[in-house]
Amino acid sequence: MTKLQGDISLAQASESDAIPIRQLIPAMITPLASIFGSGFLVIIPILASSVGPYSLLAMVVVAFVAFHAGAVVRHNILCAEPVLAEGKKQITLMLERLSGIALVAAYVVSVCLYIHILSAFVLGAFDMDSSFNKSLLTTLVIGLITVIGVMGGLKPLEKLESWALYVTVVVLVLLLGGFAVYDINSFLDAGRFTMPATPQRSIWEMVTIVAGTLIVVQGFETTRYLGRSFDTWTRIRASRWSQYISLTVYIAFVALALPIVPVLHGEYSANSLARLAAEVSVLLSAPLIVAAALSQFSAAVADTLAAAANMEEATHSRINQRWGYLFVGGTAMVLAWSGSTFEIVTLASRAFALYYLLQCFVGFTVCHNHRERARFTLVGMALLFVLVFAVPAG
Repeated sequence: MTKLQGDISLAQASESDAIPIRQLIPAMITPLASIFGSGFLVIIPILASSVGPYSLLAMVVVAFVAFHAGAVVRHNILCAEPVLAEGKKQITLMLERLSGIALVAAYVVSVCLYIHILSAFVLGAFDMDSSFNKSLLTTLVIGLITVIGVMGGLKPLEKLESWALYVTVVVLVLLLGGFAVYDINSFLDAGRFTMPATPQRSIWEMVTIVAGTLIVVQGFETTRYLGRSFDTWTRIRASRWSQYISLTVYIAFVALALPIVPVLHGEYSANSLARLAAEVSVLLSAPLIVAAALSQFSAAVADTLAAAANMEEATHSRINQRWGYLFVGGTAMVLAWSGSTFEIVTLASRAFALYYLLQCFVGFTVCHNHRERARFTLVGMALLFVLVFAVPAG
């Protein structure tokens, strides 16, 4: 890689602006499906229970950190991939291999998280969402995915990703519209918005809990591994626009949901969003549960596939995909009994923080631009904070 390549600013790269939108949409499906996968289902109760009326500010901060972590990934698509393809810079190769291992671990945790959330919403619809029932159903569903993978492969189920994204977007639009109407009516009746009470926590507790929400905006890194399907600039722009769209929606979602949160009376759980949706309209409950089940199942399938493929690549095919499915499924089933949904959210955030931190190191080794290096350092410090200090809500 030449110094000129290392000095290219992604924000100023005009080549990406010439990509037709029709070409971008297919490249955006995977990152958008991943970012919206579980985050919108659990972000409200986590933020409300941790920072209360400051939830919108917390969401903006999380979005800010996530966007700059995404910029690191986009930098590595442009600048690290050519170096890795040449295979001459050993430090870059070593860090990339380590980040690949970290990503496999993160995917394993996220598989457990996705199905844990699925279980919370499905069981909550029947008032059966006890800890034991959620862990049991999570184990059974992950077991089903594992068996399908070992017996015939999960490739046929990949098509669920697109359908899950479409259903999720529709339900999100309905929720945003319903929340907006509810907020307007409440303001007209009372002349003000009612905000959730500030929880009895120290500032340190609030910050460390918010740090554990990084997983809710994870997914922008998926374009890093779509090189066989899309060219460099398509992946860079797809990642950037996926973050523009998803982070805007998340901030609007938190802002509109916040005045409704007081109806929960301080009782927060993984499926609290279902209670908020029912408060707005009983017609929203069923679509939300369907979207939760479909999106979480498809996201778990996608991450199982990705983890098994990464394991096969990292071990030079000594571990084939079937053994990869067994490892991912078995480990995820053990994790299903390790804690609550909020605890698994934090564990997943820490796992992805480690992966993004290693990507910062990868970017640092191929960059000759001091401004970009300063960015990698600052983003890396934020990710290190998440890795070391993040704690679950509860």
